[in-house]
Amino acid sequence: MVFKRLLGSLGVGGPSVDTVLDPGAVAPGGTVAGQVHLQGGGADFAIEHITLELVARVEAEHAEGESEGLVVFHQHVVAGGFRLAGDERRSVPFSFVLPWETPVTELYGQDLGVVLGVRTELGVAGARDKGDLDPLAVRPLPVQEAVLEALGQLGFGFKSADLELGRIGGTGQQLPFYQEIELIPAPRYAHRVDEIEVTFLADPAGLEVVLEADKRSGFHSEGHDALACFTVGHQEVERTDWNAEVEGWLRQLVEHRAPYAHDGHHGHHGEGHHSGPGMGTAVAAGAAGLAVGVVGGMVAAEVVDEVGDFFEGDDEGDEEEYGDEDGED
Repeated sequence: MVFKRLLGSLGVGGPSVDTVLDPGAVAPGGTVAGQVHLQGGGADFAIEHITLELVARVEAEHAEGESEGLVVFHQHVVAGGFRLAGDERRSVPFSFVLPWETPVTELYGQDLGVVLGVRTELGVAGARDKGDLDPLAVRPLPVQEAVLEALGQLGFGFKSADLELGRIGGTGQQLPFYQEIELIPAPRYAHRVDEIEVTFLADPAGLEVVLEADKRSGFHSEGHDALACFTVGHQEVERTDWNAEVEGWLRQLVEHRAPYAHDGHHGHHGEGHHSGPGMGTAVAAGAAGLAVGVVGGMVAAEVVDEVGDFFEGDDEGDEEEYGDEDGED
């Protein structure tokens, strides 16, 4: 077994740690499981705690421009209060529930360029050492996939995905950041909007779908951003005509029937419109629509390489941290 990180604050002879996640992507609200493998050092050490942190690389807008940093958005204490003998190998299993608002990192197995990870913190002899960082793969919930699939079938293409620090007013958002999936407009909307942004805010009951349109300026009007929010339930996946439902949302958004316009920053949003799901035929299965753009290379290779470089390198020292969340299991 190769241990990824010698705990720096303890120096040579200290214990090392390697966290191994169970293979496969996890959906929001699903269970993350794996093992924390410990390797004892040159002496006995009292292990005060083993804590796993979910971290995300998030963009922040401020007066000077934009910056990127890490946000800790969930913590889970695996174990603690035991002694690790010199050269002892010990494996500690863990499992915890992924927060419902956790961003999606892949669509039909294709990487979207979003950086999420599980970071291991070991508390030893009064020191806290963030030792190991592992990438976390998150697949969409069925209702998220249905909405994205409908957008693809309606002619929208994937452009990019990122995480933004801040909160969307008038929603039930819980995390200190949100995900934006940016889409190239379908041809029939291209003369009205430059792009569409989709944000999913999930909870155990369902999903808030926040749609934002960057509207083009016209002969009689200036361009502006319009935004609307729609609510659907998890149970509606198999009994909704999603193409018709999503097209109705888009018409409300684009044809000046969205509840409000705003200044382009989610943190300033007010109350949005909420719409119940429509009824209709089941969602077509398969990697079609929007996913074709992803599979076809719309996620640039350099973006995927950048994600890999983040986890291969040292995560400490180069990234600003915007603040830790206090929640634990």
